[in-house]
Amino acid sequence: MGILLAIFIGGGAGAVLRHFSVLAANAWLGDRFPYGTLFVNVAGSLAIGILMEAVARKANISPQVQALLVTGFLGGFTTFSAFSLDVYRLSSAGESVQASAYVAASVFLSLVAVFAGAALARGVFQS
Repeated sequence: MGILLAIFIGGGAGAVLRHFSVLAANAWLGDRFPYGTLFVNVAGSLAIGILMEAVARKANISPQVQALLVTGFLGGFTTFSAFSLDVYRLSSAGESVQASAYVAASVFLSLVAVFAGAALARGVFQS
């Protein structure tokens, strides 16, 4: 299987599982807090940590399976796992200042972007 096909299949499966995980969490815990999103972000970060450590320890995981699981499945399940891995890699390389700056910039700029996007959309789609 080619890498792009693996990413495509994994991404679809991850997105579907994210959807059902969020629905299940909302049904179980209510929707007044984003429990489902919190769950998938934490679960995805745990999974990417396990997978990348397995790869680092020379587990026999082909590039296609890595692409299916990491980029595809976990990317579809949650992009937060990729963010977490980036922070881990910076920290592991002794770049704690860069890791902290990346966390702060990612959270701040992403929040600014969502508010800016909503404001732009309100301006475009006003009745």
